[in-house]
Amino acid sequence: MSSAATDTTPRTAPAGRDLTLDLARVVCVLLVVFVHILFTGVGRNPDGSLLIEKTVEAQSWFTAASWIANIMPLFFVVGGYAARAGWKSAVARGDTADTFVRVRLARLARPALPLLLFLTLVLGATRMLGIDPALVDTVAIGVGSPLWFLAAYMIAQAFAPWMMRLHERHGAWVLLVLFAASLAVDALRFLFVGGVLGIEPVRPGGYGLGQELFGIPNIVFVWLFAQQVGFFLNDGWFARRSWWQLVLLMAGGYALLGGLVSLGGYTRSMLGNQWPPTATMAALAIIQAAALTLLHVPLTALMRTRPAQGAVFLIGSRLMTIYLWHLPVIMMLIGIELLLPLPLPAPGSPVWWWTRPVFLVVVLATVWLLSLWLIRFEKVPADGIPRFPSRAATVCAVLLFVTPVIAITAYGLDFTLAAVAVVGAAAALWLTRSTRG
Repeated sequence: MSSAATDTTPRTAPAGRDLTLDLARVVCVLLVVFVHILFTGVGRNPDGSLLIEKTVEAQSWFTAASWIANIMPLFFVVGGYAARAGWKSAVARGDTADTFVRVRLARLARPALPLLLFLTLVLGATRMLGIDPALVDTVAIGVGSPLWFLAAYMIAQAFAPWMMRLHERHGAWVLLVLFAASLAVDALRFLFVGGVLGIEPVRPGGYGLGQELFGIPNIVFVWLFAQQVGFFLNDGWFARRSWWQLVLLMAGGYALLGGLVSLGGYTRSMLGNQWPPTATMAALAIIQAAALTLLHVPLTALMRTRPAQGAVFLIGSRLMTIYLWHLPVIMMLIGIELLLPLPLPAPGSPVWWWTRPVFLVVVLATVWLLSLWLIRFEKVPADGIPRFPSRAATVCAVLLFVTPVIAITAYGLDFTLAAVAVVGAAAALWLTRSTRG
């Protein structure tokens, strides 16, 4: 009997591709969307005034759940796995590190540009219409909160070629150095800046020198650590461990997490440790890489089915669009609810909780309609001759893209920072654009 006859893998599965990683990406993004829906509790006070609250954060179980449900480190672990696989292919083709970084910049900056332009126009319109600035700030800061991922992921990918060389030469020592550096940044931020100097965090929507700004170096150390864990995942280090070793690794990771939280400075909710990232996110990266490996066999079986592959490929083809646009869509749909003469369920009420899955479907359907046009921005043009074929141009482009996004995350989204981010993203794409396809 021929091998083709005995092969049960659907033909839609690309040869050599681990589809469980694609599944992990999709599940992570959908979980982020659902969590943000649970955060946006909007209703009416008894006097008819608008009520806006973070409903899920007030639940007694939220802190414990965040130790499992904060899957942002897994994004960087999976990104590290994909970067290592992509770099091997790039080296085989004779591509340079500059080409590698430029492609990844395009994959992030192209889908981000229309969103940033949209936010700039909307925030400009609210100024012209004289809408309550406090309400605009509350909504804008929430909408801009997920943008940190663009800067952090781009920084990690820009360092990836160099970090892979260090990985090949020094292995786990790189992880130890990065983790030690993240602890040093946390100590500076919590003990010296917050304790000795007494500098408080910047209030949302305000500017100035806040305690959290001293944690920004951990964007490099913590997320490079998580990406480095992805290199080990790609090399098969986790796959070579037995199930009980992986369980012990997870238990040790949670023990480390508990020890760090008990030291002070770190919040018990893992959401509070996400920006600026702290060493707790590095511990979660290890835990989640081990958990993904433990689930590899059942996830692989699932991804051999055509329905699972179809869903993952469909959602995966517009993953950045879903991530970037889901919060603006959530806010727009809530705005429509407020305008319509319909009763709003009180945030946190049983009716509110039961309608959240329905609202998730409506949000995803709306984003899908938007993606019919926006998906073109997720397609990176074929590589050609770079307009400015120099490392300096690539470094400048990365800085132009990530710096305004970091500012938005640190101080909150407003018209000025949104406009600067549009210019930065457009300039970054122009600098790295090829003169021909």
